[in-house]
Amino acid sequence: MDCIPATRSRSRSNRRRLATAFDSSAPTSGASKSSVETVEHLLAALTALGIDNVIVELNTPEVPIMDGSAAPFVYLIMNEAGVKRLAAPKRFLKVLRPISLSHGDKRIALYPSDHFKVTYSINFDHPLIRHQSRTMKITEETFVEDIAPARTFGFLKEVEMLRQRGLALGGSLDNAIVLGETSVLNNALRFEDEFVRHKILDVIGDLSLVGYPVIGHLVAHRGGHALHTAFAARILEEVDAWKIVEGDANASVAGMPVPASIKASARLAN
Repeated sequence: MDCIPATRSRSRSNRRRLATAFDSSAPTSGASKSSVETVEHLLAALTALGIDNVIVELNTPEVPIMDGSAAPFVYLIMNEAGVKRLAAPKRFLKVLRPISLSHGDKRIALYPSDHFKVTYSINFDHPLIRHQSRTMKITEETFVEDIAPARTFGFLKEVEMLRQRGLALGGSLDNAIVLGETSVLNNALRFEDEFVRHKILDVIGDLSLVGYPVIGHLVAHRGGHALHTAFAARILEEVDAWKIVEGDANASVAGMPVPASIKASARLAN
């Protein structure tokens, strides 16, 4: 995968071409007869780093899974592709009133806020997860340090089912946290609550489907890609619940030091 120098501006056409549709399981983007699978980690990195004008070239129908996190993409954007700051003001989707969606015991909502904040909670019947919850104000710095390194996770019993469906074909014990009945079967956790942190990573990527960075407080419980992307569609339907505002993006990532954890993740993914 090649990264072409990225820019920040009001243009959203490139992002919309990349993020036009998702299926009900692993996020897929595409138009007409072309599609790209598993785009959520890359989209999360682009969104959190303020990139809204970018060319991504792929020679496979899947974005590489790398190490299962967004850290390698952060490294590539910050150190390889580079970032160019444009003069045009940045546009944001500012939430004016609550928007919500629920499917059974899974629920997600957006509330007015002065910045983008995520509260996420999960419940799994596994001794290493159980109930986890985290609230974070999402900035470039908090994303890079606390969210980007969190890896995708799955259960050993589900791996074969996914591969039978033609999903996660690039997956291995090197690019996901694999859970057995009582323990992690590979590597060590990067954070004690790495599972819920990865859910925050996923929802940031999935929410980029709306086409603008969001100013609002996102609250989700037991969500997943299907709920996230259905909620992105709901947001676009409820046009009286938000408005588009202009403002300056956060300080350019070009001047940010790359944390050691991001460098280490990038090396492991290569």
